Amino acid sequence: MKETNEIYTEMKEELERKTGVSLSGGGDMALRLHAVAAELSSLWAQVEWTKNQSFPQTASGENLDLHAYARGLERTACVAATGIVRFETNEVRSEDIMIASGTVCLNAAGVEFATLSPSTIKAGELFCLAPAAAKTAGKAGNVPANSVIFMSLAPIGVVKCYNPEAFSGGADIEDDESLRGRVLASYANLPNGSNKAYYESEALNTDGVAAVCVLPKARGLGTVDIIIASFSGIPSAALVSAVKSKFEAQREICVDVAVEAPTTVTVPVSVAVAVEDGYTFNSVAAKVKTALEEHFCGSLLGKSVLRAKLGYVIFGIKGVKNYAISLPANDVSILASQLPVAGVITVTEG
Repeated sequence: MKETNEIYTEMKEELERKTGVSLSGGGDMALRLHAVAAELSSLWAQVEWTKNQSFPQTASGENLDLHAYARGLERTACVAATGIVRFETNEVRSEDIMIASGTVCLNAAGVEFATLSPSTIKAGELFCLAPAAAKTAGKAGNVPANSVIFMSLAPIGVVKCYNPEAFSGGADIEDDESLRGRVLASYANLPNGSNKAYYESEALNTDGVAAVCVLPKARGLGTVDIIIASFSGIPSAALVSAVKSKFEAQREICVDVAVEAPTTVTVPVSVAVAVEDGYTFNSVAAKVKTALEEHFCGSLLGKSVLRAKLGYVIFGIKGVKNYAISLPANDVSILASQLPVAGVITVTEG
């Protein structure tokens, strides 16, 4: 794309060559010529933008959405993380303690989680469990166990809350590169309503699904097993049910479609890290551990765990001077229906 000054110079030189009149001194003609050059530059930019939006390889935002719609796809929406909150009282009471739907609990970062239904600490009991979801959809709601420990307004009689297990399943809205990949794949592998590409495309076109494995004839002729993973890893029962319902409504006659969560393979990671001058080991080690935990997500479904890839993740942390991975000792092979999950991650100074 040509800038205004470049266009102006070309026009000025051509006009001087044809007329023999110098425009170096400026003047009214030079000003008008510069104005024309600015308009041409703007038009050039608009043409370039229009060209880019005309093809899925270079389109972005809403225009990429239109390319997706033409292929029967749509950008997956953000999804709220879900989990369980345990509410406790400090003494056995003779009356029930009611906890209303919508009771808000928080973690130290201020991420809010609201209960999804009323719950009750029964008379004679000390706690109850309540299903809850992040108030704001997105992966920020994926928080570890025992981190949601504050209450916005504690119900009468409740003295403590916490999440016994991690909140999971939260996902941000699909970005352009992910959607672009699905659009281009729809051209390379044309779904026909019964092939593997069809099942993969439909499953991935469901909010919250990060990766899919399709196993034709896994249980014999006329069967299709679909293994799905969420962005945080293991899909919730609700997500499995949503994908299953979609295929029940669309499946071929006499085809038995099963939708399941993957089996997991636990992979412990142990790494010794040397840090650059000006960095503290504890701060760098914490970032390395977080990066490794985030690496083990749903997109790893069916993918082997490569030591080289782990090294790439570790070395990408600012402050890491060198590293040595002791676990896993070798690459970990993963079957198509398996999901590698992080075991104990140990970062030592070395």
